[in-house]
Amino acid sequence: MRVPGLRRLGLGGWTEDPVWASIYPWLVEHPRVGRPVWAVGIQSDLERLYAATQEIAGLPAGASVLDVPCGGGVALRGLRPDQGLRYVAADISPEMLKRTLAVAYARDVEEQVETHVADVADLPFADGSFDLVASFTGLHCFPDPARAVVEMMRVLRRGGVFTGSALLNDSGIRHAPVRRIGRLTGLIGPGCTGEDVQLWLHAQGGTDVTLEWSGAMAYFRSVKS
Repeated sequence: MRVPGLRRLGLGGWTEDPVWASIYPWLVEHPRVGRPVWAVGIQSDLERLYAATQEIAGLPAGASVLDVPCGGGVALRGLRPDQGLRYVAADISPEMLKRTLAVAYARDVEEQVETHVADVADLPFADGSFDLVASFTGLHCFPDPARAVVEMMRVLRRGGVFTGSALLNDSGIRHAPVRRIGRLTGLIGPGCTGEDVQLWLHAQGGTDVTLEWSGAMAYFRSVKS
């Protein structure tokens, strides 16, 4: 359920280009403000997000990356100019894709980036298309996170890496208000627990599954066998 008053403030679901769609990437790109906001709001270290995106920087020329949902392009900080990757930014919102492309130009990586309007529950890519799939602060937004994991693992090649982060349902009662507000505004879906994520990844052939907490945010990683 969404609260009508909140929708009038532009806090509707992701396809409606909510206000948070601009605030979140701005905070990530301005750590002097973003760090304390993350620390107070969700007791998370923004540096953990920065570190997670650097796995992209380690990929060799010719590798392919799927970033879904790409949002405002926060994961592009892991892409280096002239790295020679195929970087596919996918999102259900055309406005998000515009923001990501603008960030790509600002970072001088636009030649490596292509954008696609896509539903994570039915990705328009062939099996095993990508060497790395990134889904930062996305899993909690999806209406069906279990299906999303199936699809993201499907398009990942064997030996490829799936990495991402999410606000999970078992982050504790301290973070319950964040989840509640997120659902009222249409920004957060049903969500899942850390155990759910690990079980889903194992079921899709994930190995070396790790899940680490940073406040309300959990960072997960798996290699497809």
